[in-house]
Amino acid sequence: MHKESADELLRDGLKILDISFTEEQANAFLTYLEELKKWNRAYNLTGLKTDRDIIIKHFFDSLLFANLLPHEATTLADIGSGAGFPGIPIKIMFPNRSVFLIEPTQKKAIFLRHICSRLRLKNIEIIDKRIEEVKGLQVDVAVTRALYSIREFIEKTKNILNTNGILILSKGPGLEKELAGIDQNNISISDFKLPFENIIRHIVIIR
Repeated sequence: MHKESADELLRDGLKILDISFTEEQANAFLTYLEELKKWNRAYNLTGLKTDRDIIIKHFFDSLLFANLLPHEATTLADIGSGAGFPGIPIKIMFPNRSVFLIEPTQKKAIFLRHICSRLRLKNIEIIDKRIEEVKGLQVDVAVTRALYSIREFIEKTKNILNTNGILILSKGPGLEKELAGIDQNNISISDFKLPFENIIRHIVIIR
C-alpha cells in the first residue's frame, strides 16, 4: 500500500469512527506506521505486516477507547502495551493526558522509547516492568487490549488505580463466558465494528 492510500485509509477510518484530527496527528500515525514496519522486520513486534492490517487492527482498534475516556481523566496506564497499543494512539489524539506504557519485554520497551522520541510525545513514560512489579503509580484510567481476563485485570490493577478510577478493556468473542460469576453492577459494555472489516469489538468499562 502506497503512502497515499495508507493516508486515505487512515483519514477515512477516523471519519467513520467520528474522531476529529489535525494534520499533525494524521502525520504522526503515518510515521508510526512506517517506524513499526521497519522495526518489526528485526524485532518481530507484531504479527500484522500490511499497512491495511496495522491501520485497522492496531490504530483503529486502539482508538475505539478514545470516545469512552472520561473528560476528567488526566492520567492513563496502558498495561501490556506491546508496540504501543492502545496507549500511543490514545496519546496522539489526547496529547494533554499523561500516559504510562507498561511493557516488560525489553525489545518492545526499546521500540516504545524510540517511537515516543520520534513522534516527540510529551508526558509519556515507558515502564519496563510487569504490572505486579510497578510501585508508586496512581492513574485515573487503566486500559488493555485482550491481554488479561476481566477478573485478572481487576486484580492486577487494583494497586495503581485511583479511588474513582476506571478500567477499560477490549474484548472479542467469549465475553459472556468471562462475565459469568462477576458482579456486573459497575460494568458497562459498548460494541463497535472496526472500519472496513466485519470485526466486532466489545469495550468493557469497569467503574
